[in-house]
Amino acid sequence: MLAFAIMDGLAKILSQSLPVPQIMWVRNIFFTAVAIALLANQTTDFKSLATSARPILQFSRGLLLVLESAAFMVAFKFMPLADVHAVAAASPLIVVALSVPILGEKVGPRRWAAVVAGFVGVLLIIRPGFEKIEPPILIALTAAVLWGSYQIILRYCARFDRTETTTLWTAVVGLGATSVVGPPLWVWPETNGWILLIAIAMLGCAAHIAMIKALATTEAALLQPYSYTLFIWAVVVGYVMFGHIPDRWTLTGAAIIIISGIYAWHRERVRKVEPQHASTSRP
Repeated sequence: MLAFAIMDGLAKILSQSLPVPQIMWVRNIFFTAVAIALLANQTTDFKSLATSARPILQFSRGLLLVLESAAFMVAFKFMPLADVHAVAAASPLIVVALSVPILGEKVGPRRWAAVVAGFVGVLLIIRPGFEKIEPPILIALTAAVLWGSYQIILRYCARFDRTETTTLWTAVVGLGATSVVGPPLWVWPETNGWILLIAIAMLGCAAHIAMIKALATTEAALLQPYSYTLFIWAVVVGYVMFGHIPDRWTLTGAAIIIISGIYAWHRERVRKVEPQHASTSRP
């Protein structure tokens, strides 16, 4: 999470002088190279890895990730890091809400209450009616919805494709999509620009590898609360790099969103454990 926060801070600096599609293109080149290298250590049968039971859905998921990443990067260009990540923290709650119509999952009243509370937290951050809502905050909110939607589709893809297949599709589709828009908008960076481009790409790869390693050693559910530390790191990085300090409304809204998200996660764990207890209990 710290690597992601630093990467976002450097991207905010670089986006002031270079086009966002160019930054994403270079980052995807590195990510694809690393992903293929990691997969090559497991198998050389890339034809089998590339075979998906739902290729159109995998392709759409890859494009959605590109759009989500672009939306966040544009938001970072115009907004403080902490403000963007405060809104982005609502993504897990969006996943809960979308899991009902898309995945057919059951969500109890307590988790729905957490979703509503998270929505109240978002309203505190954007403050509709109290001041003019600027386009960047709407871009950040759109990015959060796209990220939540992406996670839902990712869950669905896990039902019929291997993780390695999904990883390969993510890398190839992302590189292909950014290769269409990146080169035509290319602006030749200065020395500092090249350093930041390479640093962003390396931090992105390091962050993803760390997540893969973490997921390989423990359950994804146990790691979910740690994702909320990204907001804390964003506050630290935003202050160190840009001198930004979130206002009280942003901090209050973020606190509500994070607490709601952790509570929804807790209720999800309880829901999964209860049937196991019931099956072993005496009538």
